[in-house]
Amino acid sequence: MKGVSMSGWWCICITPVLLFQISGGASPEKWAADGKVLELDDSNFDSAISSFDHILVDFYAPWCGHCKRLSPQLDLAAPALAAMKEPIVIAKVNADKFTRLASKYDVDGYPTLKLFMNGIPIEYKGPRKADLLVCYLKKFVAPDVSILDSDSAVRSFVEEAGTYFPIFVGFGLNESVISNLAVQYKKKAWFSVAKDFSEDVMVRYDFDKVPALLVLHPSYNEQSIFYGPFEDQFLEDFIKQNLFPLAVPITYDTLKWLGDDERKIVLTIVEDEDEEKSKKLIKILKSAASANRDLVFGYVGVKQWDDFADTFGANKKTKLPKMVIWNRNEDYLTVVGSESIEEEDQASQISRFLEGYREGRTIKTNISGPSVLGFINSLVGIKLVFLMVFVVAVIMLIQTIKGDEEPLRIGTRDQAGQSSVSVPDGDSREHRSGEKED
Repeated sequence: MKGVSMSGWWCICITPVLLFQISGGASPEKWAADGKVLELDDSNFDSAISSFDHILVDFYAPWCGHCKRLSPQLDLAAPALAAMKEPIVIAKVNADKFTRLASKYDVDGYPTLKLFMNGIPIEYKGPRKADLLVCYLKKFVAPDVSILDSDSAVRSFVEEAGTYFPIFVGFGLNESVISNLAVQYKKKAWFSVAKDFSEDVMVRYDFDKVPALLVLHPSYNEQSIFYGPFEDQFLEDFIKQNLFPLAVPITYDTLKWLGDDERKIVLTIVEDEDEEKSKKLIKILKSAASANRDLVFGYVGVKQWDDFADTFGANKKTKLPKMVIWNRNEDYLTVVGSESIEEEDQASQISRFLEGYREGRTIKTNISGPSVLGFINSLVGIKLVFLMVFVVAVIMLIQTIKGDEEPLRIGTRDQAGQSSVSVPDGDSREHRSGEKED
């Protein structure tokens, strides 16, 4: 061995970023959490998975457009994840070539991301832009409840948590009070308790007594304070109701967040979310949301997501803003007399809309439009979509054999390929109704 003296002791140094694995009696396989994306195949997959506590694997196909767009994001995220105190490694597998691995891990669309934690896989459903992906994955190696012992610790925790998830900080609380809920909602929020803090912190976050539970939504510049009672049901209701901002911008990403929420969505459709008149309306929606916590208030612009808006009969010819009640099924409710919102006295009009809804003065309408199939598929799963396509193909074959004069008409691939099973990233509007379209 060059550069090593034969005299004296042999010394083998193993650092946290350098691991060795011997597989199948072959030469040692060297794996390093060095910030590079690993390329895995049948011969080395098990070796890599067993070498790291946390490894995110991208099952891709070379011809898949979404895979090609995801790849540079993973390249950007890999160094930041490898540099963490508890590193997370990113790897990729050509699932189109190594079909045994794809079948073993139930890969039914591309790209599919699986996070292996101590060898056990879970499907990654988080964002896919590099910075948001890093922030999302940090939660998997962070404590369920972080203990903060100073003002600077509080500040650092909030800064490092980033803007993707809501941040809960308990002041004057014992961690045992929120530990169970922190585990339950670990994938959706950051949790911490501050053991020691000054009055400056109380002034900064605008609370005047303890115990108190603060929730921050950095992306929306929102915060709320809960003073109790700190009993299980009251505490969980507060956490669940504050997992989202008061008024949620509807994207494919936020629709996935809302998937586990049982509340109905008060959906407001505007021409353009970025217009000043829309921003004023959104402020009013926030006020209404704070007084109606049993509902989720969302908004979407026709300019931002026209396919989704058209699903509810809203397009450039519709009188906007328009409000509906939607429970994520195949129909929605309009309120008689409140089909649209005029520009004057919008607060009163929204109050009348909510009053009409609660009194049952509603009309049920089926959702329609080119994006419907995509939304339904995102709920039922891509495997069922494949089954449906297979059934349609069989019917077409039978009709062809029978020589029917009128052929069966189905949608184009673009129409039928709207399904998705995959984060959100923050700019998910560009994906429209799904990631796994290939």
